[in-house]
Amino acid sequence: MAVATLGVVVLDCPDPVALAGFYAEVLGGNVTVVEENGDSWVDLTGGFGTPLAFQAAPDFVPPRWPSPEGSQQFHLDLTVSDLDAAEREVLALGATVLDAADRERTFRVYADPAGHPFCLCAC
Repeated sequence: MAVATLGVVVLDCPDPVALAGFYAEVLGGNVTVVEENGDSWVDLTGGFGTPLAFQAAPDFVPPRWPSPEGSQQFHLDLTVSDLDAAEREVLALGATVLDAADRERTFRVYADPAGHPFCLCAC
């Protein structure tokens, strides 16, 4: 029996509004600044699955991938029907390539504008 259900995945970042906007462009959904927190907490909700939230972290240090000195902490796997087209779109939105040289693989690794790793995975 489960003790809990997953309510939201929260990403620490220096600019919650900007990072929520990036993921809204990638995944769709609605960006909502939670007023009682100023702009230090932003929700992204919609029909794409588990909601994401973005929390201000003034001393944020992005994860390093791959790195034996520091972990990636977590990453998101985003399923796409066309890896090449999705890659062009996320790069235009501000993502950076971490590992996409092997074009035969069914996934490619990127970092969002705050440095969190995520994968585009072919469905």
